[in-house]
Formats: sequence, C-alpha cells, structure tokens
Amino acid sequence: SAPDRIFSKAQLSDRLFSYSEAVTDNAIEVYVGRLRKKLAGSVVRIETVRGVGYRLTAH
Repeated sequence: SAPDRIFSKAQLSDRLFSYSEAVTDNAIEVYVGRLRKKLAGSVVRIETVRGVGYRLTAH
C-alpha cells in the first residue's frame, strides 16, 4: 500500500514466512518470478532494484 516502496529480500522473507522456516534468497527470487507471471498483462509490475530489492509499481 506504499507506492514505489522498495522491499529487500530480508524484509520479504520476514513478512512472508514464519521464523521457523529457513528461506534462501533463491526462494524469494523464485516466488517473485511466479508473481511476475501471474501479474503479466496487469497494470501492476514488480521491478528489481539492483542491489536493493523489489518495488511494486503500476503502469
């Protein structure tokens, strides 16, 4: 709900998984890839901010 806010992989991991689950950066990348496919054709996009994280934008 915060337009153009950037979320790091660590922030996504903390918000999306329980503390007892071990989550790798690769797992986050896989989930982001799946979300991008589901959002294809939508006005919403997930952008990678290199070295920082991901940003949800509307176009």
